[in-house]
Amino acid sequence: MIRVLLAEDHGVVRGALTALLNLTGDIEVVAGIDRGDKVVPHALACAPDVAVIDIEMPGVDGIEATCRLKRAMPSCQVLILTGLAHTGLLKRAMDAGASGFLLKDAPTERLAESIRRITQGERVIDATLALAAMSATVTPLTDREAAVLGLVGSGATTGEIAAELHLSAATVRNYISSVITKTGARNRTDAVRIAVESGWIEGLRHN
Repeated sequence: MIRVLLAEDHGVVRGALTALLNLTGDIEVVAGIDRGDKVVPHALACAPDVAVIDIEMPGVDGIEATCRLKRAMPSCQVLILTGLAHTGLLKRAMDAGASGFLLKDAPTERLAESIRRITQGERVIDATLALAAMSATVTPLTDREAAVLGLVGSGATTGEIAAELHLSAATVRNYISSVITKTGARNRTDAVRIAVESGWIEGLRHN
């Protein structure tokens, strides 16, 4: 039997997935949890072969939960579930140590098959996302533009960014204007969103 920890904050979804996976005959859900910060303690208690983790979780998100789990239990494979088809999230999940990345609207049969495959050492990535990742363009941002935009995303003011990067406020504004033009964004907030979703800068991690 493949032992699975299922981390999904929506109780109805978690219950349905647990019931369906337990019907496969070779997969057993040994723990169902509703918060990202519960992943490691529950995994240490029940020793799953695979952790299926929703990317959007309270406590910590699925990517941070994956990082913590891989540090605490490297042998446990991770399959990330997401409702967001963003290549930037795919890259972050793989960098965190996930072995699989699957859209939440995939059939349960595909979820079960993905669990089996990653226990055999394979990587499983949703075909739509894999195609998007292969066709994704290289970041148009310079290192300095990415640094400025990352600080914008963290909530820093123009003055704070200028102090952090040892630039003048006018130069920071010029960088922001350049970034907005390059990303085709409506404003700086929209530029942050586009850059995070494209994997050009890291998104914020909430603890």
